[in-house]
Amino acid sequence: MSRLFTFSRQLAWLSLVFTALAGCASGQFPTLTIYDSPHAFVRLETDRAIWQHTEYSHPANISTEQMMATLRGIIVQEPLIRLPLYDDLSVPRRHRAFDDKAVMLLAPLLSQALHKATSEELVTFYQSRPLSGVAQEVTSGGVFLIGENLHFILSNYRSNTRFTADTGSASTLDDRLTPMQPLAPQQVQLDFEPSAALEPKPSSLWMKILQTDKRELIIRSRQLMFHPQNETPTEKPVSTDTGR
Repeated sequence: MSRLFTFSRQLAWLSLVFTALAGCASGQFPTLTIYDSPHAFVRLETDRAIWQHTEYSHPANISTEQMMATLRGIIVQEPLIRLPLYDDLSVPRRHRAFDDKAVMLLAPLLSQALHKATSEELVTFYQSRPLSGVAQEVTSGGVFLIGENLHFILSNYRSNTRFTADTGSASTLDDRLTPMQPLAPQQVQLDFEPSAALEPKPSSLWMKILQTDKRELIIRSRQLMFHPQNETPTEKPVSTDTGR
């Protein structure tokens, strides 16, 4: 009987070890689910692989209205050259990342999650849309506060889950388990309106080189005010810079 008990304990420990190793592979550890459905979720997670030297200013009091202003203010600018077979040419090259339906769903959930988060937890979100029987389009990322600045990371913007299969390689990522990891190359550039609420990016060449994450926006939370806006963002001069 004692041998059986010892063996059972060993199996339990092995199970915990393998679970921990699996978690280390993705670097993300879900701690609390705020919302979960087949095509969307909002969670609290620790992500020591990326943010291990960071302590967040959580819990944070970001209202639903402020989060609505954040989501409505995020602008994506598509590459200068778009392909009809792969890109939706009916959408303006510069447009909002989140439509009204996504804003209404995510804003209260992200606000609630930031209020419940600890200094070691960030908020992750995920939305998917079926493209075919085997492929989905995924938009996902993370949100956290440091001081009074709201950091918004758009890890995936309409990423095709079959990207790696289409390129002849096997995918090692589960899109629902790794919302902070890009599933495909992210070709869009991020911007924010109003620009006065956006923390300036490093101006020196050396700092631009060190700034490896182009998918992050740093927004001054005190300047977030929700106002009804048109769906079409302010047009900017077309850039001929192809360094994406």
